[in-house]
Amino acid sequence: MINLIWAIGASIIVSLVSLIGIFSLLIKEGLLKRILLLLIGFSAGGLMGGAFFHLLPEALEQTGAKIVFSYFIVGFCAFFILEKYLHWRHCHEGVCPIHVFTYLNLIGDGVHNFIDGLVIGSSFMVSVHFGIITSLVIIFHEIPQEIGDFGVLIYGGFSKFKALYFNFLTALTCTLGAIAGYFISEYMHDFSLFLLPFTAGGFVYIAACDLVPELHKQADLKKSVLSFCAFLSGIIFILLMEMQHGH
Repeated sequence: MINLIWAIGASIIVSLVSLIGIFSLLIKEGLLKRILLLLIGFSAGGLMGGAFFHLLPEALEQTGAKIVFSYFIVGFCAFFILEKYLHWRHCHEGVCPIHVFTYLNLIGDGVHNFIDGLVIGSSFMVSVHFGIITSLVIIFHEIPQEIGDFGVLIYGGFSKFKALYFNFLTALTCTLGAIAGYFISEYMHDFSLFLLPFTAGGFVYIAACDLVPELHKQADLKKSVLSFCAFLSGIIFILLMEMQHGH
């Protein structure tokens, strides 16, 4: 039961990240874009590190490589389909193209957060430290994404208060997912064997196909080097966390 409390607490913290849009209102747009570039780099590194140093090794300890990497590919392809056909597009510049519909973005974000919650809940079933590291990896990705989602809602005609409210409302599906993931993992012991590599595939897809291309758009050499350093920092941070708390 203590692990469930940890899972719910972690999911609430992840949900609160959705309120980061408040801070985007308090700083200049140019500074926000510079900070976002570093956040995107760190987030991409964190996702890569989380997939290869965290989720996949844990899954490989429980079952064979062929099964793990099969689920990994399924996860990668599933995230591709979600983004391609449901327009599940992560915006990181604060303003998104007009074809990204506001309410569709909210639905997609709600589904995304629920999946994050499933991962958090099942990871805390493994152990508390495993759940904490998983939650940190998710938070790294959520920060630039939630700023982008806030921008989508503002661009779509929402007031600032309404945008914050609905963004937080969809973020709460993470807590529902955490509770569901915990109990599913408790009664279906093979669930984590699927969810861990599946999520790793999704993490790699988001990092490689969504975040890294954003870094390539930066033409300034100095800023590109800084963003790459942030990317490496994200990987190293996860690696150090694993070395500190590994099995």
